[in-house]
Amino acid sequence: MTRKRAGLAALFGVALLALIAEPAAAQTADSTTENLIWGLNQNLLYVALPITVLVEGILIYTVWRFRNKEEPLPTMENRRLEITWTVATAVILLFVGVASYQVMASPYVTAEAGSGADLPEQTEHIEVQAYRYGWSFYYNGSSYQSEADVNSATTLRMPANQDVVLHVTSRDWLHAFHAPGLGLKADAFPGQHNRIRTHVNNPGTYQLYCAEYCGSGHSQMLGEIVVMPQDEYDQWVADQQNGSSGS
Repeated sequence: MTRKRAGLAALFGVALLALIAEPAAAQTADSTTENLIWGLNQNLLYVALPITVLVEGILIYTVWRFRNKEEPLPTMENRRLEITWTVATAVILLFVGVASYQVMASPYVTAEAGSGADLPEQTEHIEVQAYRYGWSFYYNGSSYQSEADVNSATTLRMPANQDVVLHVTSRDWLHAFHAPGLGLKADAFPGQHNRIRTHVNNPGTYQLYCAEYCGSGHSQMLGEIVVMPQDEYDQWVADQQNGSSGS
């Protein structure tokens, strides 16, 4: 009976893992950043779910097995068991640590401070300025507002299928740039540029908002990110440089 129960528990765990992991695997990532984050979540799920099933199974079995014992005996020392779960825990933590480091160390995930001299030449640079209570964007600039050829407010435009670096800063106090649909987030500090690097795969419109409470108008600090095919983006930039209307 014990082996039968163990087999049923294992089967239930595998079925539950397939049901939960399938939506995560089927998730279509819109950017390289989001793809890395979802991949890490899925790998951690493969580790966490069997452990959860095992621990809950042992707990349920223990409660049922000893439900009629009013005076349970203390557990006897078992060095093999202690060594086994210590080694297993170390292996699991090592896997989680390595998997997390590979993602968190990626330049597409971790916001960095700096000028980005190590970036590929074909990279679009956009400065993001947060202020109470809105957003301004400066394109083709390097320092950035005074040298930018094009700027827009509220709507950030980006080219698809190309590396883009956002240089996030603030005019007044602490804000936070957050685009959950693209997996992007970075604090905006006055006098400092935090760099976010991403590569968006799918054109479309994504929500942008401030993720740091910044005052009475915080809830109104919303914007959009419009990701455009490269030719449309180039045309939009050219139109702005020629003085055409638009944002």
